[in-house]
Amino acid sequence: MSFLLDTDVCSAHLRRPSGLSHRFVQHSGRLFVPTVGLAELYVWAYLRPDPRDFLVAIETFLRYDVKTLEFDEASAEQFGKLKVQLQRIGITVSPIDLLIASVALTHDLTLVTHNTADYQHIPDLRLEDWLAP
Repeated sequence: MSFLLDTDVCSAHLRRPSGLSHRFVQHSGRLFVPTVGLAELYVWAYLRPDPRDFLVAIETFLRYDVKTLEFDEASAEQFGKLKVQLQRIGITVSPIDLLIASVALTHDLTLVTHNTADYQHIPDLRLEDWLAP
């Protein structure tokens, strides 16, 4: 099984690598971050008064821990399908979360997030929480 990491899991790993290192070693080569999540990580870094250490952490993270997955045409179609499907039943999911979920579904990946409530209504999306106590 391969995994798509939500931004909250990535930032937790960047802040405290030892907290999730066993998971990263266990699933080495099968961990991905969507480019949409990567964009959120850059926002997180540039919010700091001095982002240099965080930018180095992101670069190291991308070089050694995960591979990136583009939000591509197939993901865009999945996004449109999901958004309409959820709207028809009155469920709202934030656009960023829906973009990330679309990448996971397109590539048949399990989404790893601590924010499972944000994704719980998305059909067929597999979720795991590696930050739960």
